Amino acid sequence: MVTWSGLRPNWVRDIVAAGMFAVLAAASPAAAQNTVPGRAMNANLGDANYGVCRGIDPACFHNWPRPTATTYRVLLYTRTAGPRHAALGPKLEAGLNPPLAPENLVQAGMVKLAADNGIKLYYTEDLSQLMALDTYNAVIFYNTSRDNLDDDAKTALRQYMRAGGGFVAIHNAFGTLYNWPYYEGLLGGANFYSHGPLRTGDVVVVNPKDASMKGLPNRWALEDEWYDLVPFPTHVRFLATVDEKSYRPITSPVQPMPAGGFPRRAPGSQAPKVVGSHPGHGDFHPVTWCQYYDGGKVWATTLGHDARVFNVGEGAVPGGVEFQKMIMGGLKSVMGAEPFCVPAKP
Repeated sequence: MVTWSGLRPNWVRDIVAAGMFAVLAAASPAAAQNTVPGRAMNANLGDANYGVCRGIDPACFHNWPRPTATTYRVLLYTRTAGPRHAALGPKLEAGLNPPLAPENLVQAGMVKLAADNGIKLYYTEDLSQLMALDTYNAVIFYNTSRDNLDDDAKTALRQYMRAGGGFVAIHNAFGTLYNWPYYEGLLGGANFYSHGPLRTGDVVVVNPKDASMKGLPNRWALEDEWYDLVPFPTHVRFLATVDEKSYRPITSPVQPMPAGGFPRRAPGSQAPKVVGSHPGHGDFHPVTWCQYYDGGKVWATTLGHDARVFNVGEGAVPGGVEFQKMIMGGLKSVMGAEPFCVPAKP
C-alpha cells in the first residue's frame, strides 16, 4: 500500500488516487495481511502513514541518477543514549573506526561479516560522522537506544532516505527515538514495547524469495529476546515470524549489565503492576520485514540481541549462521546489490 502525501500530487490526482487506493487496499493480499494480525493492537494509535510515501510499491523509491557502485560502503551506527546492550561493549571514542575493545563484540562481528562479503564497513558512535551519509550505500542502526540523534543528525538521516538511501534496523534499533514519528515510520510504523526472557524459539520464513531469506531453512532455532511491538508494523512486506508456541524453557544464565546499562530494581522495591500486560502476537508475530520509505529502502529485524550469533566453531550458538546470512541478504538488498523486498508470489 502506498501513501501519496510525500509525492505532492495535484488535487485531481489526490481525489482519483484516494478512490483507487481504497479499492486496491481492499483487494490487496498485503493489505489483508496487515488487517488480520495487527489491526486491533494499532486501533486508536493515530496516523499510520507518517506523512511520507511508504509501503511495498517501488513508486515510493527515488530512483534518481547515481554513480554505479564499484565498492560498497556501509556505516554501522551503535550510539546509545540510554540502556546499552552488553554485546556493544564500552562506548566508542569519537571519530570513524576508533579502536575496539575486546568487549565490542557487535562491531567486530559486523566488520568481519562485511569483509567476508566484500563490503567495506565503517563504524562509529560519533554524531558528526552522520553528516556524510551520502557517501554510504547503507546505514545500519544496531542496538542503538533512546534519543541518540540531535537535530542535525535527524535532518541528515531524512535527507539521506529521500535521496534513495538504504537503512537497516537491527534489534534495539526498535528501542530508539521513540518520540520522533519519522523514525517510527522508518521502522515500518512499529516500536519496541516489551520482551520476555532470553530464550530459544523458531524463526519461520514466510517469504523465501527475498534476498534476506534465500537459502535459509523454512524454520530455524535462535536464542533471542522476542520483541512485542506497539504499534504493530503496517504497509510492510513481512519476511519472517517467530512461532510463539516454540518458545523453549530458559537455558541461558542472566547476563550482568554493564555500568549505565538497563536499570534493575531490588526485589520488592516496586508496587505490584495493575495495568495490562502485552499479550504477544499469537499466530503472527513478525520479526523481519522490508518497505520503501520516503524515497529510500528499509530492511528491519527485531532479532540480534546476543553477539554470540557472530561466533564460529567453539562458542557458536544455534541460529547464528542463519542470522548472519539473513542480515547480510537484507543489507545487500537495501544497497542495490540484490533485488529489494521481493514479493513471495509474482
